Amino acid sequence: MKNSIVDSIKSLPPLSKTILDINKVYSNEEASIQDLAKVIEHDPMIVANLLKVANSPLYSFGREIRNVAQAVSLFGMGMTRTIALGNAVRKLLNVDMQPYGISSDKFANISSMQAAFIQKWYKQIDKEKADKLFLCAFLQETGKILIASAIIEDDETISFKSEIQNSNNLAIVEKVYMGVTASEITAEVFEHWGFEKEFIQMIKFADNPEETSDELKEYSRALNIVKTIIPVNQPLSERSINFGLKLAEDAGYKISILQNVIEELTHSLSQTPED
Repeated sequence: MKNSIVDSIKSLPPLSKTILDINKVYSNEEASIQDLAKVIEHDPMIVANLLKVANSPLYSFGREIRNVAQAVSLFGMGMTRTIALGNAVRKLLNVDMQPYGISSDKFANISSMQAAFIQKWYKQIDKEKADKLFLCAFLQETGKILIASAIIEDDETISFKSEIQNSNNLAIVEKVYMGVTASEITAEVFEHWGFEKEFIQMIKFADNPEETSDELKEYSRALNIVKTIIPVNQPLSERSINFGLKLAEDAGYKISILQNVIEELTHSLSQTPED
């Protein structure tokens, strides 16, 4: 790992008080959705982002969501915490995704797409696992922010971007330039912030699921499949979908379920204009 990335991780500020309070409420078995909404209402940025996500076509709630209480009630505590955390992470990091050929807004949208996809897919397999995977999928590309920053600093944007545009395996390109993948960097970031080991390991091995423990292989495989179908350079392209479906088939998943989710998500996204 390049020293610039190591230094960036070490110098990351702590998560905000609002996020710490959200985690505290989430961990309290006696806390209610109302308790979580009250904490979120103190942070206008999180409120704005939560409502933006709630009203996106990814979740198709069928009506306009106007306030935090509505959004938290519809998402539930786990998904709400994830969305708030994702917003806080991007706010703490300097998001310039030019080396990946996308805007910061597009990057945020792709993270949301990956999370929505895995939630729609895995709730048909195992709801408890779906909740864990939603958090991982929403945050698994965080390391790309630090890679993009390092690429810009090293003045390698043009060459990196050129290789990224046509790659069907972004982790290989990242490894060549940085010596590590975005997944491995993401794991380091959340270890720095004191997240639970299970969460960190799921993401760390998302590019190489066979290298993790038997207990966590399924989670890392699922994350790998989702980011193969929805990579930042070619989300939901025919090529990306075909590669992802092949991975899923090899892993023993029921392909028809995945195909239905792809069709549902593609249809939802077609209802709004591209960024």
